[in-house]
Amino acid sequence: MYLEKIALQHYRNYESLTAEFENKVNVILGENAQGKTNVMEAMYVLAMAKSHRTSNDKDLIRWDQDYARIEGRVKKNNGSIPLELVISKKGKKAKCNHLEQKRLSQYIGNMNVVMFAPEDLNLVKGSPQIRRRFIDMEIGQVSSVYLHEYSQYQKILHQRNAFLKQIQMRKITDDTMLAVLTEQFIHYAARILMKRFEFLELLQNWAKPIHQGISRGLETLEIRYKPSIDVSESMDMSKIVERFQEKFDKIEMREKERGTTLIGPHRDDLEFYVNGRDVQTFGSQGQQRTTALSLKLAEIELIQSEINEYPILMLDDVLSELDDYRQSHLLNTIQGKVQTFVTTTSVEGIDHQTLREAATFQVKSGTMARMK
Repeated sequence: MYLEKIALQHYRNYESLTAEFENKVNVILGENAQGKTNVMEAMYVLAMAKSHRTSNDKDLIRWDQDYARIEGRVKKNNGSIPLELVISKKGKKAKCNHLEQKRLSQYIGNMNVVMFAPEDLNLVKGSPQIRRRFIDMEIGQVSSVYLHEYSQYQKILHQRNAFLKQIQMRKITDDTMLAVLTEQFIHYAARILMKRFEFLELLQNWAKPIHQGISRGLETLEIRYKPSIDVSESMDMSKIVERFQEKFDKIEMREKERGTTLIGPHRDDLEFYVNGRDVQTFGSQGQQRTTALSLKLAEIELIQSEINEYPILMLDDVLSELDDYRQSHLLNTIQGKVQTFVTTTSVEGIDHQTLREAATFQVKSGTMARMK
């Protein structure tokens, strides 16, 4: 698939913008703070209905306006699909093929993207929250069921925490409702765990050979899921449900004292091992970057294997963060296969056929024009 066209209105520093792209590498050039990352972000928001840079949707609306609109046309195996997302202070409205989508989980997945930005190098060494977000965003692109179940899980988690807080503050003494919320919580938590185990097994299968290629066969990558309870991928749903219930029975008093839910997918993590050693703790910066790059390239192949189309790749100011060898490996992998958007202040010093043949756009003060 590839993005044929995008149109922005009242988005960040853009009053309006319309651009058409080619099904190859598109380089967006510009000095810092001119708006090149804003264009990339808008594409991501069009696909995922949320930004990779902020959790506050109001940040996306131009400062003197009430709403922002992003429109795009995506070419897929079965034809072109128009997409539209309007972000206002009241919320978001999404349209696919001119039809409004009742739920965002129905909308997400029409345009598949893989974003690689400097902050993604923190996938390995950053907080568990970054790694959980990585898993959830990627599964959500290929499974609307997962997105819906994760959304339900978040609602019940919020309700359960609010109820535990009430118990902690002695405002409620009858905790019958807690048992009901716990049962609902376990139902969704177990389903999320099963899907994460399944996804990470697929990701590992793609990432392992990619990592070996980048490391010239010297390193073997292993991805391990680190749940907050004692469960494994070999267990079936009923066993995971049973383990959750046992654990909640043991920690009930502690949760009431703390006023919060102490276990569940919202507290899980990922671990990466290279040649049996934890990369986060013992890996060099080079190993950490190779691991992050391997995961991103594996994502591309995993999505293709699930939906039979390659996703759109976005490289936001990341080429300058990679050394020549990793740059070349990345560009060789995507050459002629994946529509790619690259933002950078300059392509000087990056000598690669892929960039020499790229379509190039110049961004300056909230305007973007194709260069001859």
